[in-house]
Amino acid sequence: MSRVVRQSKFRHTFGKPERKDQCYDSIRITKSSWDSTFCSVNPKYVAIITESAGGGSFLVLPIKNTGRVDRDAPLVAGHKAAVLDIEFCPFNDDIIASGSEDCTVKVWLIPKDGIKEPLTEPLRDLMGHQRRVGIVRWHPVANNILLSSGSDNGIFVWNVEDGAAITKIDLPDLIFSISWNPIGNKIATMCKDKIIRIIDPRNGKLLQEGKGHEGTKVSQVKYLKNGKLFTTGFSRLSERQYAVWDENNLNKPMTLEKIDDSNGVMFPFYDQDTNMVYLCGKGDSVIRYFEITDEDPYCFWLNLYSSSTPARGYGYMPKRGVDVNKNEIARIYKLHTSSGGTCEPISFTVPRKSELFQSDLYPDTISDTAALEADDWIQDVDKEPLLMSMSEGFVGYIPPALSNVRKAMPIKKAMPGKVTASATPTKAEPPATADHNSVESETPSKPLRTMPSTPAASKTPAPVATPVPVYKPSEPQEPKAVAEPEPMAPVKAAPPSAATLPEGMDIEQILSDIRKLKIIVKGHEKRIKTLEDKLAQYEEEVTDESEG
Repeated sequence: MSRVVRQSKFRHTFGKPERKDQCYDSIRITKSSWDSTFCSVNPKYVAIITESAGGGSFLVLPIKNTGRVDRDAPLVAGHKAAVLDIEFCPFNDDIIASGSEDCTVKVWLIPKDGIKEPLTEPLRDLMGHQRRVGIVRWHPVANNILLSSGSDNGIFVWNVEDGAAITKIDLPDLIFSISWNPIGNKIATMCKDKIIRIIDPRNGKLLQEGKGHEGTKVSQVKYLKNGKLFTTGFSRLSERQYAVWDENNLNKPMTLEKIDDSNGVMFPFYDQDTNMVYLCGKGDSVIRYFEITDEDPYCFWLNLYSSSTPARGYGYMPKRGVDVNKNEIARIYKLHTSSGGTCEPISFTVPRKSELFQSDLYPDTISDTAALEADDWIQDVDKEPLLMSMSEGFVGYIPPALSNVRKAMPIKKAMPGKVTASATPTKAEPPATADHNSVESETPSKPLRTMPSTPAASKTPAPVATPVPVYKPSEPQEPKAVAEPEPMAPVKAAPPSAATLPEGMDIEQILSDIRKLKIIVKGHEKRIKTLEDKLAQYEEEVTDESEG
């Protein structure tokens, strides 16, 4: 395993479990021996396959309904045998697909107000498999395209809109894992015969194949961007491994590394925005995460999250569901059997001192809008996924009088020379003018929360500080000032400049905003100090563990 120390903005990423009151307790998690994650998550719901007698069922909970789950909570219970796999539709948070031992694939529509009574009537009932269905995967770009595979060694590609099968692909052995490529015109499969295959899902044509991991246990595959594949499996000695492959050459892996000697299947979850892979093993108490790069050895170890409870299953939150205000880059829902069955959210965060939006951590991500319809995809149309900005979910401080501050800046040019000299030293004037010009030209209408850095915030008060001592509403402008002796004549310039004040400018409001900003800065300084102390403590613990 590559543990070369290298520069990466994700090097200090750490995982933190939610408090107990933010978990989901008392869930009868399935005891099936099928190698599946048993959980699916989106920003609205969390779904968990449950143990049931006389049929198959799974639980769908609103994401905010944490705490103890009622033993009589209504379930999705339309299958006649155990449910083996579930997955939410990426383009509609209310739609979920399930595969079962009853040889059917069902598509369900969750009511907008949640499930109040057992849901037994599916939106679509897709029948075609001859044996149990263990994998269901939605298309990453096209709407209403669903893939399923079963123990009959067959793959079906469905058009959910009309319930018809588009393609049926037969493989020579049991299928362990399937993954779409990012634009959905290829699929990668791992089978019991230890062969990695890349197939065209529209016509079933075999594009590439090569020898995978040599062990006989279950292997998993995940399609990465830039034409790479990430796989997990076992060696001949039953050592767990991961490997990175080039889709155009499956004869030899780009890199192959040993992980450990455990026997649990490892499920890879991939974040293509950060190019990170999270390895979650069934029965493991740790989650390892790596960064994929274009440099040899192509996969760099970053860190691991460790706990005391072995995992029964996992769910991975889509990127649009993470909390950007906490610099959260991933959230994994871990299933374990403590407290009668628990679903525990684990947040992975990159520590940062700045509290502005971190644009380098959150590039535009895949949105919940499909780029293609099913009919277009069937006609061999390919498109990149539609993207959305993550800054829309950021909540930052926006000064209420920011527009007034910008309007007030030109006052400095209208002020008489003597008054300016008495308020501010002459040598400080050129920088203040330069700052005003740069702020006004760079960010005239952009909200404060989308600014990539803090210089603009530090420059803004500088031009405001000049007029404050000169123009105070409390100072009377008495006519008798005109009758003063000759040396005081320049004071007459004050009333005309006051007449040039832009409408809506309020000096008292500006002073009030400055006081508020000072209070906020002091509060941030205290928080930064606290976060730095926590980070230092965390780094010491990591160092002690590595040395131990």
